Amino acid sequence: MTEWRVSLEQTPEVVKQCCADLYASDWVRLLLGESFHPGGLAMTQRLGAALELGPDDHVLDVASGIGTSAIHLAESFGCRVTGVDYSQDNVSRASHAAWTAGQDRLLTFVQGDAERLDLPSAAFDVVICECALCTFPDKGAAVTEFRRVLRPGGRVGISDVTRDGALPDALNSLMARIACIADALPANAYAALVSQAGFGDTLVEHHDEAAIELIDRVRSGLLGAQVLAGVGTLDLPVERADLRHALDLANEAAAAARDGRLGYALILARVAA
Repeated sequence: MTEWRVSLEQTPEVVKQCCADLYASDWVRLLLGESFHPGGLAMTQRLGAALELGPDDHVLDVASGIGTSAIHLAESFGCRVTGVDYSQDNVSRASHAAWTAGQDRLLTFVQGDAERLDLPSAAFDVVICECALCTFPDKGAAVTEFRRVLRPGGRVGISDVTRDGALPDALNSLMARIACIADALPANAYAALVSQAGFGDTLVEHHDEAAIELIDRVRSGLLGAQVLAGVGTLDLPVERADLRHALDLANEAAAAARDGRLGYALILARVAA
């Protein structure tokens, strides 16, 4: 994907499509496994527990990807989950994964745009959005949509990369944005977006160690891929230049995470009953 190395000065549609294409790729699964966010399914479990999910809840999973989190929530809490993702390929893969897991009765996946959800108002008890809000061009519109589709008393749970202070130029590229870095916000800024959309009882949990662990895992995967590609035992799904650029970005991100400029947080809030 040559667009990774262009600037952030792109149309919102280009940014969304780049994100969708990357996270639908086998390359990302090679690096990250099946759960694409810091903390993996343990963090998803924490989010579900903090939101007090149960069998009576209908959950909307925004940017649901290939369905890993939605399937886990259905299996762990017995809740119904509707997943929405910008990529039709992800929707197809998630639907197949739900059927394979025997959870298709509880799970539905649809294609859609988080900033303009084609879903009825007041239809869900809970909205979750894991490590995706920071990639949305219009975050305020997305959070407003979260509020619109929730019933009175509904809950929202957002997990995302946070940033504190200036980042080096390498972490302000389109590729860095797709990797949930360049357009990340401070935790209190996410909380402010939630409050402005009409939520209350906002709580922030910091999990910076999860960001460090994921970045280190990505760096190790990239280094291994570089070595294997160099000796001809790995056929890269990306250009060699993209691999080198990704490793440079990961190294910069690791430094930023270790000095506290990058982190990870859960933001929990509720609609007034």
